[in-house]
Amino acid sequence: MNGKMLRDAMISGANAIANQKEAINELNVFPVPDGDTGTNMFMTIGAAKRELARMEDGVTVSEVSKVAAGALLRGARGNSGVILSLLFRGFSKGLAGQAEAGPSEIAKAFELGVASAYKAVMKPTEGTILTVSRCVAEQARELCDQGENDLVALWDGMIAAGADALEKTPEMLPVLKQAGVVDAGGKGFLHVLSGMRSVIAGEGIVPLEGEETEKKTETPAVSFFKDDHGFSGEITFTYCTDFSVMRANNDRDPAGLRAFLESIGDCVDIADENDIIRVHVHTNDPGKALQQGLKYGSLTKIKIENMREQSSGQASSNATKAVIEEAQGTAQQFPYAPVEPGRQYGFVAVAAGEGIQQLFSDLGVDQIVTGGQTMNPSTDDILGAIQATPAETVFVLPNNKNIIMAAEQAIRLADRKVMVLQTKTIPQGLSAMIAYDESLAPDALYLSMSAAAEQVSTGSVTFAARDSEFDGHKINEGEILALDNGKLAYVEKELQKAAVRLARQLVRKKKGCSFVTVIYGEDVSEADAEEIADAIRQKIGDEIEVALVNGGQPVYYLLISAE
Repeated sequence: MNGKMLRDAMISGANAIANQKEAINELNVFPVPDGDTGTNMFMTIGAAKRELARMEDGVTVSEVSKVAAGALLRGARGNSGVILSLLFRGFSKGLAGQAEAGPSEIAKAFELGVASAYKAVMKPTEGTILTVSRCVAEQARELCDQGENDLVALWDGMIAAGADALEKTPEMLPVLKQAGVVDAGGKGFLHVLSGMRSVIAGEGIVPLEGEETEKKTETPAVSFFKDDHGFSGEITFTYCTDFSVMRANNDRDPAGLRAFLESIGDCVDIADENDIIRVHVHTNDPGKALQQGLKYGSLTKIKIENMREQSSGQASSNATKAVIEEAQGTAQQFPYAPVEPGRQYGFVAVAAGEGIQQLFSDLGVDQIVTGGQTMNPSTDDILGAIQATPAETVFVLPNNKNIIMAAEQAIRLADRKVMVLQTKTIPQGLSAMIAYDESLAPDALYLSMSAAAEQVSTGSVTFAARDSEFDGHKINEGEILALDNGKLAYVEKELQKAAVRLARQLVRKKKGCSFVTVIYGEDVSEADAEEIADAIRQKIGDEIEVALVNGGQPVYYLLISAE
């Protein structure tokens, strides 16, 4: 396998999972209308596809895997997307320095990928994408030990082993068996491998469904530039900037430097060569790039070129730029401007809904990343918000169990200290912020806010997005679903009945409960919300205070907390 083959194979894998993302989404245990596993994995590897599409044919497997790993890390969404990025991060380490790779090198790369993914998960759960990927890697090693020297045969064996493991996932995870499905993340990973096989077997890149029928938009002439690093395309930033850093501290990870540069430019290339970091970036602020480089050591071999002067065309309009970015896959820039720390503490929260976002802002959150149940933000999104927070220590509140891992990936990329609170719901995040005490040291503050979050029990009410079965019970599309701390509690026909039953259950299970909060979403009127709150008050008694808040959140009719 050479670099061109690996590049095309990964693009093919991205297309394969894009074609199957809705089928993967439907493997969700509960039929809730969330941004789901298939969508998260498709968007994660889609970030790598955009970067790989820019690479020319004469690349090595080392260069391709490194670019893919970096893009996957920054584009990772949801737990499944993060694990996929970690698999290819380890895969990249296995191919480091390699121009080409045979079955033995591929097997080693997958082994390192699996090790990287397992290491990053605090409590690895079997019956998931972790199990499927581990069986794939074990089969690759076994075939190589048996003398297998054909890439197609190796890939077929890996896919077969992964498929066998996938079929066994319901026996490993009871919740999958109850729902009658296999693990969605494992299924998505096999689609990626199958898409890669198409290229390895000489069958070409799997076409993206609908791609052939898409109409290509005519665009006027724009400015293009090709530099010595092989980057080519429309000029979106003026200065092609190169410099080297003579490292002052060999332990400092240049991933943070890369993250900063990507926030002020594009076409970033960083080569970490022990005592020297070689840097390339296109930016409108070469001075900021140099200043950031100084944090890693002294600068040498500085070269700055004005690309627009070297181009005969004119810069495109904003509208044309958008079209070019869509066609060529230019990496999305952070929607925030990085700032220098000016105080001790800052906060980033993930939330959806105007009312909920305002609550977090009122409690002192600096940056709100739009997202949650309906769309998990990427590591890049969270990192951009961190960089825009003017604090030495930034606390991140994911407010969703499927966002925590993506937030944690931003820790090693940020240029400031980041602490990720394990908030799994919006009410937990709000309680954590209420417990903020600026007089505490960082570790003590983390423990205090975490303790406040853990005191909150959260329920949610939404609707079934499709017909399904769970634990022998049939669920019809459109029925009301009540979830108690993420687990299906009731299926009802009426919203108010579901809300009252759920609130009563939360109060019964929360000993000493004195406060219930009902946050209603954009699809619930104020009048209906008032009726629901009154009904809850009548059922749980006057000794427990019930507060009603207009959260404006999408998809979830109600978020109910007991504390």
